[in-house]
Amino acid sequence: MLPLYPEIKPYARHKLKVDDIHELYIDESGTKSGIPILFVHAGPGSGCEFDSRCFFNPQKYRIILFDQRGCGRSTPHSELRGNTTNDMIGDMEKIREFLEVDKWVLFGGGWGSTLSLVYAETHPDKTLGLVLRGIFLGRESDIRWTYQGGASRFFPDHWEDFIAPIPSTERDNLPAAYGKLISGANELARMGAAKAWSSWEAHCSTMHPNPRLIKHFNDPHRALARSIIGAHYYSNKCFLTENQIVRQADTLKQIPGIIVHGRFDMVCPLDNAYDLHQAWPDSQLYIVREAGHSAAEPVLIDALIRATRNMALRFEDEFGV
Repeated sequence: MLPLYPEIKPYARHKLKVDDIHELYIDESGTKSGIPILFVHAGPGSGCEFDSRCFFNPQKYRIILFDQRGCGRSTPHSELRGNTTNDMIGDMEKIREFLEVDKWVLFGGGWGSTLSLVYAETHPDKTLGLVLRGIFLGRESDIRWTYQGGASRFFPDHWEDFIAPIPSTERDNLPAAYGKLISGANELARMGAAKAWSSWEAHCSTMHPNPRLIKHFNDPHRALARSIIGAHYYSNKCFLTENQIVRQADTLKQIPGIIVHGRFDMVCPLDNAYDLHQAWPDSQLYIVREAGHSAAEPVLIDALIRATRNMALRFEDEFGV
């Protein structure tokens, strides 16, 4: 089973002002002349992790990371103004232009797969290929599965903890109710709700309990951004029209894609990946047995490393790596 590549440090770090409010953190590692690949982190609201650079061979790839609006090292933290899907797509294009990249590969999981797909459908001429994990299409049924009912049937004990901060009269729209609670004046209630939101996501993300992941998600700084920004996006249907990504999948024609999805993904059920693959003939779908959603699971790491290796084979001659 293939492990992650060893940790590496960036050779360049940048701050990019993308509008009057938001400034994004960006870094580059690997080989400057390598195949450009943009790591689009999950979330919404997560920020990049310490091992985000480790899915790519640094001798083959020019690895580009950025923290999305309102999270990680981007500022201001947890800011919702000017924070929509279209804003994010605009940011990705500004990053490409800022770094003088002609075309690039996009690598995204969960919410990162959503943004990668919307970007590729908006800018197919700037997209070399896609490596995607744990597909999330942002449909109303996908949002309701995780945050209104569906996954709750598999994790009824953790669901109890998730809905506990919300009054019973407000549970018909949990993302909106969480958004209201987390924006309130009661600091203790806000932090408790943020941790309940993040803990629920962490418990659903792996096939086997992962205390390290739960602790990581419950870090106060991270939990607050995940809950504030997540509730914002999910209560606004991810700022997408219904089934937008599948309906516009014809724009992905001739863009190679590798889709990796755990069969037992309880955050983003497998039908997300299957429906996308059916609409995108140039994609390859790899269903990973005994895997859930989290990219921290060893079997998913193995599949993703193989995917980035295969994608590099397509373009190594073009970039001379």
